[in-house]
Amino acid sequence: MRILPEKTQCLLIDMQEKMLSAVSGREECEKRVAALAKGLRILDIPMMITQQYTKGLGMSVTSVYEAAGSEEYFDKKTFSCAQDPGIIEAIRAKGRENVLVCGIEAHVCVLQTCIDLKAMGFNPILVVDAIASMRESDKAVAIQRAVQEGILLTTSEAVIFELTVDSKHPRFKEISALIKETR
Repeated sequence: MRILPEKTQCLLIDMQEKMLSAVSGREECEKRVAALAKGLRILDIPMMITQQYTKGLGMSVTSVYEAAGSEEYFDKKTFSCAQDPGIIEAIRAKGRENVLVCGIEAHVCVLQTCIDLKAMGFNPILVVDAIASMRESDKAVAIQRAVQEGILLTTSEAVIFELTVDSKHPRFKEISALIKETR
């Protein structure tokens, strides 16, 4: 399956400071999520930021808001974004069946969102270098489970270039510069 820009949107899940500070590989995850969001913003791919129980767990890290170009977020209490009525309504309203999924924790909110989106007829695409869990073993099992569930896997760089399509894209130079800057 080709990941086409006009059919794609993204969920940036629960990149909140209180949770992110405890995950394994925090710096790399934050860096990859920010790079992905910057690339998607250049390419005009819609994104949604979600936060798990913001009142108790706080706001997402500044780098995510800056990269996405928005401070808007959806507060949720469900683990799966697809189980929150407001979030799933917003996903459906975009009319794009491909949903890039990144954030934390890989084995809880991220994985459950992917499984539920697939069951609802979407094509969830797990951005494996832009996810993290407190334990590396949980992240590894989440990726394995995603594969077993038929979820497509990609990386942040691979999907940004796939969405760009080719070097004739009017924003290719910006994308190329972003990739060089974030490697």
